Parts: sequence; C-alpha cells; structure tokens
Amino acid sequence: MPLAHRRRRLPERWKRLPLRIRLIAGFAAAMLVVLAAAGTFVYFRVEYALDLRLNEDLAAQSTQLAQSVPAHAAPALAPGTSYQLLDAGNHVLSASSDLAGVSLLRPDEAATALHRPVRGDRGNLFAIDSHTLRLYAVPLDSDATPPAGQAAVALVALDRGQRDEALRELIGQLSLANLAALGIASLVGYRLAHAALTPVERYRTEAARIAAGATGVRLAVPDGAHDEVARLGRTLNDMLTALESALDRERRLVNDASHELRTPLTLLATELELALRRPRTAAELEQTLRHAAADTGDLITLADTLLAIGVQPSPDRTASVTDLGVLVAEVATRHPGHPHLELTPRLAVRGDPTRLRQIVTNLLDNAVRHGVPPAAVATERVGGIARLVVHDAGPGMSPDFLPRAAERLTRADAARTSPGTGLGLALVNAIAHAHGGELRICSNGVHHRSERRFDLACTHPDTGTSITVLLPIAE
Repeated sequence: MPLAHRRRRLPERWKRLPLRIRLIAGFAAAMLVVLAAAGTFVYFRVEYALDLRLNEDLAAQSTQLAQSVPAHAAPALAPGTSYQLLDAGNHVLSASSDLAGVSLLRPDEAATALHRPVRGDRGNLFAIDSHTLRLYAVPLDSDATPPAGQAAVALVALDRGQRDEALRELIGQLSLANLAALGIASLVGYRLAHAALTPVERYRTEAARIAAGATGVRLAVPDGAHDEVARLGRTLNDMLTALESALDRERRLVNDASHELRTPLTLLATELELALRRPRTAAELEQTLRHAAADTGDLITLADTLLAIGVQPSPDRTASVTDLGVLVAEVATRHPGHPHLELTPRLAVRGDPTRLRQIVTNLLDNAVRHGVPPAAVATERVGGIARLVVHDAGPGMSPDFLPRAAERLTRADAARTSPGTGLGLALVNAIAHAHGGELRICSNGVHHRSERRFDLACTHPDTGTSITVLLPIAE
C-alpha cells in the first residue's frame, strides 16, 4: 500500500475509534509531553548544578598548577585531580602518574588552548565501565608561544564518575516517576471519561428506542445534576416534548381537516349522485351545478386558507410601511358589522398591506359571528409597539379552549353549529408571527399568549372577548 494512501487512512481509523479512547489517547499524549518537558527541565537543572561545581574545582586546580610551573615545584593539587603540562606541539612534558603518555587534548583543542581556556569531556555518560574525565586546559602565556620543550598549556582533569552516576540515577528515577504518573493519570482520565460519557450512551439508547417508535419516553436526568450533560439531557427532553406536541397537533390537524373536508365533499357527491339518478331538466341541472360550484368554492377557500397559514414569509425589514390606523378604518367602514372605532393616526408598521387587512377582516368576522354586535376596534401606540384590539361582548371562550383557539381547524363546541372552518385565528396568528408580532386572546378575564415576544401587560375588560395583535412600530 502506498505511503500516501496509508496516511489518508490513519485519520479515518482514528475517527472510528470510540470517543473515550480518543480522549484518553489525546490526554495521555498531552501528559507525556508535559512530563517529558518537566523531566528534561529537572535533568538540565541538576546537570547544570553538578557541572558548575565540577568546573569551579577545575578552575581552582588549574590556577594552582599554572602557579607551580615557574617555580619548577611539584604541583600541590587536591586528591583525585590529574594533570598534564604540554608544550606548544601538544607533547606531554610532565603529568600525574595516571595521565602519563599521550596528551588528552586533540590537535584542534591544543591549538586553541595556547590562547584561551578549553574545557572538554572524555567518555560517555551511559558507558558505566569507561574512564570518564572532565578536562580544563589553560594557556600559561596567552600572548606568546613558548619554544619547543617549554610548558605552554596546563591541563587538569577530574573523574566524572560520580557526576555521571548521579545523572544516570536521575534519568532512571524520572523515567519511572513519569511512567507511573502517566499510567495513573491515564487511568483516572479513563474513569472520568467513562463516567462523563455513560449518560451520553444512555441518552443514545433512549433515542434509539424513540426512533424505533416508542412514545412517552424521556431521558433519565438526575434532579441534582447541573453539568453540561445534564443540561443536554433536559434540553433533549424539552425537544422531545415539543416534537410530541407538534406531532399531536399535526395528527389533530389531519383529523380535523378530514372532518372539515368530508362535509363539502359529501354534499358535492350527494348532489351529483341525485342529479344522475333520473333525467333532469335544464333548470334542475343548472341548480345542481350551482350547488356543486358553491361546495367546490368552499373547498378552494379552505385549501387556500390552509396554504396561506403554512407559507407565511419571514419578517422582512425592506417591506413597505403601512399606516395601521388608516388600514383598519378602510376595512371597518366596509364591514357589515359596523364596528365602533377608536383609532390612533400615523401608526406606521412594516408589512404586506393585503395580509394585514386579512388580520382585521378575520378578527371582525369572528367578533360578529361569535359575539354581540357592535364590535369595538381600537389601535394605539405603546412605546415601540402598535396594538390592535378587537373586542366583542359575547359569551366568550372557555378557559380550557383558549390555548387551542389559534390552532388550525379548531373550534369551540358552542361554535360548531355556526359557519366557519376554525382557521380564522390560526391565519391571524400566522400573519402576526410573520410580521414579527404576537397574538393574544383574552376572554372573561383569562389571558393567553400564542408566544412571548413583547413585555407588555394585557389591559382588557373582564367580560367578553378581546383579540389583540401586537406589531413592532416601523422605524
């Protein structure tokens, strides 16, 4: 397999590993780097301290050796110190018994030692049996080169064995300590990762049950937990509740839509079936077609209203500005209910005038159909909010029905015998939401909000029904 292909496969294999393994691997790699860096720092600090002491001793001994040369006296050096006196050609003129013979300096080091001090090491740190030395060579006269046969360089050497043994011991102890620390940290990290990811695995199992069709299932979240996983579990439970509520609404919509569609379709089928049972006159056929056309029109209106509720656009800051007071006055003056008006002039809102007219028309139709005429229509400005209120003095809605009043194809029991499809308030709510607004329903002192967009209190009578639409004022 080519090397490039293997390199591409490594990230794929890494991604297929369990998350806890990847976490521990990353944590162990980071710990290894940290421990190695800490161990390296400690090693070099100890090595520096040992070398400093060794170099100070060598410098002191080299000074004594250099001072003994002019007097031609035997050098008085500390025990364990070896020396060599070298001429300009790197030949040994005098030396301690253990260094007699060949010079310890290499030719390049010897040439340098004629003019300045040279320090060097002989032997390997990890070669335990070898003779390891620390050398220090100083020129006896750095300004001139002595003639052959005369001492030019004084070299002292100390055994580096104790220093190297201490460093080897330090390396071994640091290695063992770092491995132990890495193992303990990895084990603790694995347990912590396992404990942290166990609830996530439990959530996944519950989610798999839900995906398989289980209903009413909720994630088990400890009551006293407030960490990220617990908050995730509570958020997922809220999402499941919202999804089940949405599913229930959709099922109810399908059932209600089927019920609403069944009536005009049944009437249409019955009229056509009766018309085909026996020969009919032209006038009877015309009457049947007119009834069928009326039923078809009801079906088209129902379908158009359902479509309008579902395809409301998002709020548009570039939409035209409309005077809400003027628009309400135009709709109310043409409405057969002749509502009572209390309008605020120059109440500018941004939105589609046609859809805003639908809000006013639907609210007036509901007030006339279910309330006691005349209805009262009022507009006012409260801070940066335009408030439209349509009030009727009818019997109102039951408190249990208020939360469902703005749902599609939903009607109160008392209103099922009157004309309508239960889509009026649903359409008003959809249009208000699309314009960044809010719908409120207040009936007999009980208040309900479709959603909370504005921090504005309801101020309506405790009798009758008030439908309020709040819209943001156009800047």
